[in-house]
Amino acid sequence: METQPVQEVGTTQEGRFAWWHSSHPTFAGITGFFAGMLFVTALPGAFAGILRLLFPYETAERLFPFVLVFLALPIFLLVKRKTRRFGQFMFVGMIVTAMVVLGVASLVLYFMVDA
Repeated sequence: METQPVQEVGTTQEGRFAWWHSSHPTFAGITGFFAGMLFVTALPGAFAGILRLLFPYETAERLFPFVLVFLALPIFLLVKRKTRRFGQFMFVGMIVTAMVVLGVASLVLYFMVDA
């Protein structure tokens, strides 16, 4: 039985990122879920901020619904076969985040009005 030499992780440029297994089965799920979370939370805020920097308030308010155009990206990810798994988990992340945000907002509003 022949033993193979042990290679230390982090000794070479390739070994430095050996932990980043993009072909791992859960990689697409985890990254897709968190991408969906960011898509729901950060994208509308960044879009509103950029619009507000470029245009007056009334124009930015009128152009804000165009943020829905960005929904074409997850739909495109679902259509393409190679990115379908990532797109599915991205949609799950978007839906779960939206449900949590709406649920917490409704509870806060309920307790503020009820008190």
